[in-house]
Amino acid sequence: MAAVSLRLGDLVWGKLGRYPPWPGKIVNPPKDLKKPRGKKCFFVKFFGTEDHAWIKVEQLKPYHPHKEEMIKINKGKRFQQAVDAVEEFLRKTKGKDQASSHNSSEEKNRRNSSEERGKQSAGEEKRKASLSEGKLKKGTGEGKKRVSSVSSERGSKSPLKRAQDQSPRKRGRPPKDEKDLTIPESSTVKRVMTGTVAGFKWPPSVSEPVKDSDPHFHHFLLSQTEKPAVCYQAITKKLKVCEEETGSTSIQAADSTAVNGSITPTDKKIGFLGLGLMGSGIVSNLLKMGHTVTVWNRTAEKCDLFIQEGARLGRTPAEVVSTCDITFACVSDPKAAKDVLGPSGVLQGIRPGKCYVDMSTVDADTVTELAQVIVSRGGRFLEAPVSGNQQLSNDGMLVILAAGDRGLYEDCSSCFQAMGKTSFFLGEVGNAAKMMLIVNMVQGSFMATIAEGLTLAQVTGQSQQTLLDILNQGQLASIFLDQKCQNILQGNFKPDFYLKYIQKDLRLAIALGDSVNHPTPMAAAANEVYKRAKALDQSDNDMSAVYRAYIH
Repeated sequence: MAAVSLRLGDLVWGKLGRYPPWPGKIVNPPKDLKKPRGKKCFFVKFFGTEDHAWIKVEQLKPYHPHKEEMIKINKGKRFQQAVDAVEEFLRKTKGKDQASSHNSSEEKNRRNSSEERGKQSAGEEKRKASLSEGKLKKGTGEGKKRVSSVSSERGSKSPLKRAQDQSPRKRGRPPKDEKDLTIPESSTVKRVMTGTVAGFKWPPSVSEPVKDSDPHFHHFLLSQTEKPAVCYQAITKKLKVCEEETGSTSIQAADSTAVNGSITPTDKKIGFLGLGLMGSGIVSNLLKMGHTVTVWNRTAEKCDLFIQEGARLGRTPAEVVSTCDITFACVSDPKAAKDVLGPSGVLQGIRPGKCYVDMSTVDADTVTELAQVIVSRGGRFLEAPVSGNQQLSNDGMLVILAAGDRGLYEDCSSCFQAMGKTSFFLGEVGNAAKMMLIVNMVQGSFMATIAEGLTLAQVTGQSQQTLLDILNQGQLASIFLDQKCQNILQGNFKPDFYLKYIQKDLRLAIALGDSVNHPTPMAAAANEVYKRAKALDQSDNDMSAVYRAYIH
């Protein structure tokens, strides 16, 4: 089969990770977003989602020739909504093209008419000039007087004013698409624009739409709130969110990359401890973006794949920390986070100037204890738990919640951009741990509610698929909802986020509530259901396997 040539603006089917092919459009990336090294790829924005990424050419297919094929193999509601969005986009584009063609015809007619009037006007002036010249020959004195009068009259108008007077647009309304036309500038205008005016740039207005925007795509804007106090800026490589001071912990910075193609990797040596579901994807993206990485894992065999990709092997956590400038750790729970510091561990390699970043989801007390021990030895500490799952980790689309050493947070900038789409700095150590537990408490409780709803539908004789379709049409519609329901309907509980870890996070979130005497009855109820699922040997399955606690 001959290769199909793709170009900017083409509609395509793009394969992103393990997801089914999805409709998208090849667009220009943000200014500073460079292509990843390696194979040829295009920047694609996907319809019906907030996803956007560099996609390799071999993973792209033109939209129209493969439309029927893709519709047959993908039946999901969100997929159909994405296809509908493409068709709506095509209808609007076709309407604009027809309107543009009509306006172009009218404009051409206007120009022809204007040119004709211009020729007639020029002929009339030439005739008058001839008559004046004849009179000049008859009477020198009278001729001089008339020429002086004409010259004075013309000289009273500036060259720019005369150009406006003679413009073919002087009469009649301008066409609707005039703002999109490129009008040649006169030399006078060019001289003016090269001065101070040209150097001034108007700040973007929140209420103004982005030019040449596709209404079906989300733009590269990050909003924490809709309050007027927030300043919005289109991101290039970084985006800062400014908020007025409030009583709560303020988000001082948010670094974002839509995709990870524009990263200049830090020249610091990076260490990484823990190659589980999340750590594996993180390390892979660090390597892809050019970072120098040394890895360690309790099960050494897991390091082999990354050694092949260019990573270096550390025999112990101590060796990794001692040979690297910044060491990240992403392990399962508070016990593992403390154990990695022990014999032949992190503390043995820590010395003044060494940096340690703990990405594990643990409680605030644990992370505070880790910070104190690291800092007491002259090291620098940052907590940076991540929100996401295995797929988002593989795609470099995690959300990083950081707290602790602000300078270290800045030093980790290229690493965070490689592994995630957004990072938040939340202030002092412990804040990120608390926020992460709250996020996972909400997620775990929601998952249990989904499972409860599906089982209730089943026992009352309702279609589970219809329930999912209804939910996908309402306010709860989300990728998370659709994926987890599909897992349940298909009986596929391959782990994307281990059930045992979401139960651990619920337990820690409940303890957090207890520490401040705040009730968490919903989380407590969900926690009991997950404990039941663990008793049914579902610990190492995906969190959606909590469904099985209801049917046994």
